[in-house]
Amino acid sequence: MKLPVFLILLTLGFFLQAKEAKPNIILLMGDDHGWEEVGYNDHPYVETPNLDKMASAGLLLDNFYAQPSCSPTRGSVLTGRHPNRYGIFRPGYSIRPDEITIAHLLKDAGYRTAHFGKWHVGPVKKSSPTSPGAMGFEHWLSHDNFFEMDPVFSLNGGPPNKIYGESSEILIDEAMKYIEKKKDSEQPFLLVIWYGSPHEPYSGFETDLELYRDLPEKYSATQVSLTSNETGLRVKRPLRDVLIERYAEITAMDRSIGKLRNGLKTLGLKDNTLLWYFGDNGTPPSGLRESCFRGLKGKVYENGIRVPAVIEWPAGIPKPLVSSVSTVTSDILPTLCKLAGATLPDVPLDGIDLVPMLAGEMKQRATPIAIWNFSVETSQGGKPYIDPELQKGTTPLVKKMRGLFTRNFRNDHHPKITKGNFNGARAIISGDLKLVIDGDKNTGVELFNLKKDVGETNNIAEAHPDVVEQLSSELHQWQKGVLNSLMEGDYK
Repeated sequence: MKLPVFLILLTLGFFLQAKEAKPNIILLMGDDHGWEEVGYNDHPYVETPNLDKMASAGLLLDNFYAQPSCSPTRGSVLTGRHPNRYGIFRPGYSIRPDEITIAHLLKDAGYRTAHFGKWHVGPVKKSSPTSPGAMGFEHWLSHDNFFEMDPVFSLNGGPPNKIYGESSEILIDEAMKYIEKKKDSEQPFLLVIWYGSPHEPYSGFETDLELYRDLPEKYSATQVSLTSNETGLRVKRPLRDVLIERYAEITAMDRSIGKLRNGLKTLGLKDNTLLWYFGDNGTPPSGLRESCFRGLKGKVYENGIRVPAVIEWPAGIPKPLVSSVSTVTSDILPTLCKLAGATLPDVPLDGIDLVPMLAGEMKQRATPIAIWNFSVETSQGGKPYIDPELQKGTTPLVKKMRGLFTRNFRNDHHPKITKGNFNGARAIISGDLKLVIDGDKNTGVELFNLKKDVGETNNIAEAHPDVVEQLSSELHQWQKGVLNSLMEGDYK
């Protein structure tokens, strides 16, 4: 049904008026939060009343994609570029100092910039060339990796300091302190708040845990592997017990979002603050129950990359909208640059400007979305891009890895492009169609119509060889461009 002309003009009028005053921008990202784990997507157990309110008041991005794991997604948010372009292949790989981030760009456009929470694209210490400060943030209270209750953060690159309390609430409290100091400034602000929840190991307040004590006993029959809060090592526990804690973390995170929304309203900033929430990758094995999707975190199937996403901005999105157009974390940078009047960097971008979508005017995507788990073993032999001493993290966490309770990073000059560099699980999404290559061992080439088969159970590749050939060619050509970036072709 077509909207009356006066309603379209009214919506565009609101939108243009909002654009005249640059919006404040807050990017919120959950850690390992899958698409299904919100109330507005009809989850049978999880309670997320504040995300539900955002979804009912703003723009619900129903087909929003991230990369299959956290560090790559964080790189794509910061740069608008696929993480393989600059060597963030997996968690534990850092960004490169050459990259131009959304914080750099909006800072140049007159914004104040701050980061709170998980960083995980390099160490957060002041000497790191990939710290939040080096990447354009004027203020940061950050952790090298993830965190639980009583988190340890570095303030502006200083020594780690423990803050007692629930981590999601702490992040919002600290963010609100920052906002209150800046509220009378003529400069708008960009805040990036990256939660440590609901990443395992799980924990929660008793009141949040109590909400989920009546989960069905059938989940007790499944054992899942995760980190022990006591030892930092792997342990197996009943899925039911784990889900109680995981869902408690999601609810606590959601409550902090409500606190942020109320705080913005109290300060008179809610109308022209764009609040964008999304997950960094799909559901991990420790949180997987029944699902309408295939796969899990780390995979290029839907359960690995499709995440919840909502945008609330009363001045720019005056009426509720739902978009089924496929969107991705790389779209964030070009969209925010358009809204902020910032100049895009002169390098290949993988995201597109979604501003027309905010006005309800984008009904299809002009370019496909590509997802790619780089074959790391084909990238050996290059010299370190950054002095290894500068890649050592300082902020401790519960999970022990390689004998450490901290995290170190790496990034290497890529030695040369080889045929093997094109390998790894990869996918391209074009309209309703999704081509997957080597999604799992021995799966080969698969083609799915996501509109008819969201569970990716019916491989229609043999019936549509022309589509397979076309999408495979597009994906391969895109990979060539990514590898050129990896070989440092963008900044010469």
